[in-house]
Amino acid sequence: MSDVAAPRIGLPPESRRQQFVKLCWMGLWMLYLAYPISDLVSGPHRLGGRIAGWILLVLFLGCYGYLVLRRSVTGTGTRWTPLYGWLLGGMLVISAATCFTLGDNWLALYTYTAVSAGLILPQRFAIYGVGAVTGLIVVTGAVLHSDTTSLIPIALSAFLGGAAMTGLQRLIRTMQELREARQAVAALAASDERLRMARDLHDLLGHSLSLVTLKSELTARFMDQERYAEARAQVEDIEKVSRQALVDVREAIGGYRRPKLAVEIAAARTALTAADIEADTDPAIADPRPGLGPDEEGALGWALREAVTNVVRHSGAQHCTVRLSEYPEPDGSRSLRLEVADDGAGARKGGHRRGNGLTGLAERLALADGRLEAGPGERGRGFTVRAWVPLRAATGPVEEAVPGTVQQ
Repeated sequence: MSDVAAPRIGLPPESRRQQFVKLCWMGLWMLYLAYPISDLVSGPHRLGGRIAGWILLVLFLGCYGYLVLRRSVTGTGTRWTPLYGWLLGGMLVISAATCFTLGDNWLALYTYTAVSAGLILPQRFAIYGVGAVTGLIVVTGAVLHSDTTSLIPIALSAFLGGAAMTGLQRLIRTMQELREARQAVAALAASDERLRMARDLHDLLGHSLSLVTLKSELTARFMDQERYAEARAQVEDIEKVSRQALVDVREAIGGYRRPKLAVEIAAARTALTAADIEADTDPAIADPRPGLGPDEEGALGWALREAVTNVVRHSGAQHCTVRLSEYPEPDGSRSLRLEVADDGAGARKGGHRRGNGLTGLAERLALADGRLEAGPGERGRGFTVRAWVPLRAATGPVEEAVPGTVQQ
């Protein structure tokens, strides 16, 4: 994704901008520090008490920063270690010590302790840890005779915040497992495709190479017997077989490398979902299209792949629409139009650039007698890529094309 996009769940930020956005979200929790800080600034404490309070507050925030910020911002520290237990225990001790020595304004520190417990503790113990910290808030408030109107919101926010972190921890783990599963599926698919390719090449070349070997041996025997006419005939046969084998290999490799619309639309949905972009795709894209040749389908497949790649990497979009429809041409023929539109930054803000990708894509479409249009979307919003390829025959009623703002 581009820098303008938010960082993905369970992954460290990929840029300073993403890191800043994540820190801003986490900074919302710092509002609870207003209670202890205002108590230190204007509370009825002596100088020694104020100094001790500032020291304890800095130590507390150091523990909190190491536990939460290191894990959430840098993406490290995902496994439980004894150090986490010591730091969490230190936060709990500081919370209790400051409350009993400086007053109930320091109950807010328990909220940070509950959040840390929900995020750091192992999954099966996290909710119990959050509940224990919430119980300590109630007990401490009761001992200090705190006002119920302030104690209940603090206890409730601590429990809800810790429970939310518990759910976030489970969500992060689920997202990691999904990414690992997706990688495994991709690896298996690539392995199956390699096996298919190896099988096809074996079937194509096995017979041809065996025939070339036999005819070469026969040619050598004719040469030894000075039967040059028969030897020359065998050489001509070898040439024909080898040329045909070369044609077969080129066709097999061409079919192997030619993308299919059904495969590309599935890959597009996966890529857009992984990039947190809402994908609005027509399920009928994967259906067979009578009159659509393999070269034309391959050109549209490349167009879909390139357009979706640009959306994921450069657009910063939140929504992407993919449509495929038949389109009438002025000469009475019909073509198939692929349209990929997003609501991102657009070309004017640098979201898309007419670089090597779109240039190469236009060349691929030209080889299939197609064409490419790319530019700002409707009303100047986002970016739209349209690719046309001809249909060999009429396949049914033609959908009326919606007039677009992109001009060729």
